Amino acid sequence: MQQLPTPSVTQDHTSPSQLDRITELAGDLAGQFDLVPLLERVLGHAVALLDCESGSISIVHEAEGYYRKEVDQGVGCHQGQTFPLTEGLTGQIVATHGTVILDRYASVAIGHIDPADPRWGSAVIGVPIAWDGAIIGTFAIFSDGPGRVFTAADASLVELFANHAAIAIMNSRLHQAAAAKAREAAVAGERERAVQEVHETIARSLGSLLLHLDRADRTTPGGSPSIQHIDSARVLAHEALFETRRTVLGLAPSSLAGSTLEEAVRRELDRVGNSYPIDLTLLVTGQPHEVTGEPHEVAPVVVHQLFMVIQEAVANVVAHARATTCRVGIFYDEAGLTSVVEDNGRGFERPDIESDAGTAQGRRLGLHGMAARAHYLRGELHVDSTPGWGTSIRAQVPYSSNGDASRERWKVIVAGTQPLVRAGLVRLLETSEPSVHVLGEHATIEDLTEGVSLLQPDMIVLDEALLGQYAEAQVASGDTVERPVVVVVDHPTDQQLATAASSGVRGFISLSSTPAEVARVVVAAARGDALLDGAIFTRLAEARQTAEATPSTAHLTVRELEVRDLLAEGLADKQIATRLGISVKTVEKHVGAMLRKTGARNRTMLVTLQQNTSQATANPT
Repeated sequence: MQQLPTPSVTQDHTSPSQLDRITELAGDLAGQFDLVPLLERVLGHAVALLDCESGSISIVHEAEGYYRKEVDQGVGCHQGQTFPLTEGLTGQIVATHGTVILDRYASVAIGHIDPADPRWGSAVIGVPIAWDGAIIGTFAIFSDGPGRVFTAADASLVELFANHAAIAIMNSRLHQAAAAKAREAAVAGERERAVQEVHETIARSLGSLLLHLDRADRTTPGGSPSIQHIDSARVLAHEALFETRRTVLGLAPSSLAGSTLEEAVRRELDRVGNSYPIDLTLLVTGQPHEVTGEPHEVAPVVVHQLFMVIQEAVANVVAHARATTCRVGIFYDEAGLTSVVEDNGRGFERPDIESDAGTAQGRRLGLHGMAARAHYLRGELHVDSTPGWGTSIRAQVPYSSNGDASRERWKVIVAGTQPLVRAGLVRLLETSEPSVHVLGEHATIEDLTEGVSLLQPDMIVLDEALLGQYAEAQVASGDTVERPVVVVVDHPTDQQLATAASSGVRGFISLSSTPAEVARVVVAAARGDALLDGAIFTRLAEARQTAEATPSTAHLTVRELEVRDLLAEGLADKQIATRLGISVKTVEKHVGAMLRKTGARNRTMLVTLQQNTSQATANPT
């Protein structure tokens, strides 16, 4: 066996007929991008030029440790199959990183040619196909019989053809990449055109609706009960118009691709400022490398979730605050990122977002959604609001996606009897909420029960038709796992609320819920919070009182009572641990003990039990 280093390409041994063959090959390659036909032409010219009849070209994936027999001529050595780089002539070429000349193919350690084949005893040249210092393929030429011996001049010619093969491979790859980008651009352009058309239609309808509402307001006598409903309709119409503009302008999570957090927020504020009469400013201080002393890239999940917090906060200012100015700040420090959104609007009472589930109107849903996103990143959300003096919302999150953000996404199963509703929920959650992973969708209670048992989701989203059946299936199966449930229902009955109380329901969404509301409720439920409309929450509490015997809390320990009271204030486990000077694990153990002792199915029920007990003590019958 001869092993030769890869020489530079020269024409010292090239005859006029050989030059003609090479020139013909260059013409064949011009303007061609399909890989297999290109390599077949390169191989055919090389075989003919060396007065041989057989050869092969393989594509090498050196990092992955395998190669693929891409084309062959007269060899019959498994074209289209893949082999490890420890086998065959290709493996020997890659191992030596140079040209290999063998007097007999039989000397290959693990060959792929049948010993009965005449080429088994023939000479062979093996040449690496290299690009930018890496081996991307191999080129092999077989002699026609045992009498032929290849020379260094023959090897130089094969190396020249290997260079042509390298150009063909890279041209094909570049062409495929360009074609894929062109397809993506075409799809994106068509999607943008369709969204623009939908936006124009909806915007015109909402504009007409607002015009009619203004006329109705002017013609309605003062003090009429209708004024309140007109005002509510006007707010909803403005919110819908705002959300439509934000969506069509590319402010969905995908708009963050290729942008920094500051760039995305600045675009958001520019677009809001162009649509509404409010003065918006952005302040950014520091960068990760400035405060930590080293480059520190902010994790994509952190960028996305914090952007959604800022976006939601600004939307609340526009829709509810009646503010004239809004200031947004993004601050970097050693611990992580802090965002602040301040306005000079009307403010509101009871800004305690954790304990405000019982009066969760639109504004509260927004605060709960922001809190859920902050806690998902193991961060914190603080709200400071004073009626008449404005509101300040501050979110503090780490740079990296540690804690909950490094775990698998919340696993969700969607179930419902209506295919359109199921498909819509799946699509909405998959495209708008990266912290949620939809495991599957089911149409029957049998499929749902089997899916829950097999996939072990973190939570379930189902419609009202399956709610009662799911509760019965839970009892029948003896399933004691506490999985949050979100129910799709427009007008829940008392029976449905009673069933919900015993089925782990932590949220209600309706067919009229916006995508943002759906995401808020599902994210909060997955985290363990309960987001309910005020009227629904009241009816749910009443239904629970009549549907279940009130468990006793007299046998709780002093520490358990302290934990329960802090839960009722809406504090998270981490905050409770800090307040009481204990670990988060200890808080979780106390909560589990209270659930067992009281018979409560979840934390919401435990808090409701505490509230009912307090009311009964204050107002004895």
